[in-house]
Amino acid sequence: METVISPAPVKTKSDSKPLLIICALFFIFGFVTWLNGTLIPFLKIACDLKSDVQALFVTFAFYMAYFFLALPSSYILKKTGYKNGMALGLLIMAIGSLIFIPAANTRTFGFFLTGLFIQGTGLSLLQTASNPYASILGPIESAARRISIMGICNKIAGALSPVILGAIVLNSAHEVEGKLTSVTDPSAREVLLNDLASKVIVPYAVMALVLIVLAFLIKRSSLPEIEAKESDDAAEMAGQRTNVFQYPYLLLGALCLFFYVGVEVMAGDVIGTYGKALGMSIDKTRYFTSFTLIAMLAGYIIGIATIPKYISQQASLKYAAILGIILSVLAYLTNGYTSVVCIALLGLANAPMWPAIFPLGIHGLGKLTKTGSALLVMGIAGGAIVPLIYANLKDHLGIANNTAFLVCMLPCYVFILYYAIAGYKVGLKAK
Repeated sequence: METVISPAPVKTKSDSKPLLIICALFFIFGFVTWLNGTLIPFLKIACDLKSDVQALFVTFAFYMAYFFLALPSSYILKKTGYKNGMALGLLIMAIGSLIFIPAANTRTFGFFLTGLFIQGTGLSLLQTASNPYASILGPIESAARRISIMGICNKIAGALSPVILGAIVLNSAHEVEGKLTSVTDPSAREVLLNDLASKVIVPYAVMALVLIVLAFLIKRSSLPEIEAKESDDAAEMAGQRTNVFQYPYLLLGALCLFFYVGVEVMAGDVIGTYGKALGMSIDKTRYFTSFTLIAMLAGYIIGIATIPKYISQQASLKYAAILGIILSVLAYLTNGYTSVVCIALLGLANAPMWPAIFPLGIHGLGKLTKTGSALLVMGIAGGAIVPLIYANLKDHLGIANNTAFLVCMLPCYVFILYYAIAGYKVGLKAK
């Protein structure tokens, strides 16, 4: 069985311009998404939160938006088309960024979470459109390679964003933390916290402006509309299956993405929280997210060089899962900076996963590609759930920091390994 998904009806001389536009969007995804690693410690201080469980509602609010909005996003795209849907997603993200202004002025954690949820809503629409776009613009066998190129843009932005925002909002955070422990006057404490919270206003206002400009540029761009076309084999399969829930490998792929995004957020956003639990200062932990993303960037470059010329996307997923298991165990067995380095290196293991899982999940869906893509995007909710499990194990159940980390990571990588070996074939009709 083979499904051919190709651009239609617009004809272009080259796929390079559409891919450049998608690359720009993936840069935006990375920049906005990986700000969460900086926001977790920042909001814990600025909103005077009492535990890591509360602070990790930053990732919960952001990633749960994907769960609730992914399927509606597919229906929106059917009405608007890919290009208009992308522009709409950027505008929604701009609204979420603007909510940070009243949130900072009032230091209301609920406002910040609302802004993050709305940002996630816009990103859900963008992800639902752009990932199948990257898969469709060329042979399905090399889709992982193209998505790896997108991943480089994503992770370069992701490595930059915590450094940039951290330099703005966390520059004096360690000093503020020290003062808060000694200040007894409530009014003086409020002044310190208000000054700290106000530091996010300018960056998020600028971000909103950039997103609005990008929405206008996407709307006016020559990005072609594309529709899924089926081969005879795919048409035969579609004739027998009328909805996405009849494709077991797709459902397993959505669960696989749930676990993948869970471990990605743990290695990227939660690594700072992990370091603080080991007694490291915020002046050092604020850079940890960038280390993980640099490792992911290296992984994407390796993927571009090797997939599919030397290794299939399915095999790359298998080896990546094995590496993830090994590094998670090493993080558990070691201490201090050695343990943190093992977690940062998980970026190398995680890099090939999304590029491999997504095309394996939508392969053979034909006209159901948009809905199947949305179902896979719902799996991003793993980034909301897995970090909260870790925080609750550590803070409320009293489980050791490294043990709680291993308990969260190991089952995820084991399931990813299963999907790479057998899960991606379950219910896949052979020729």
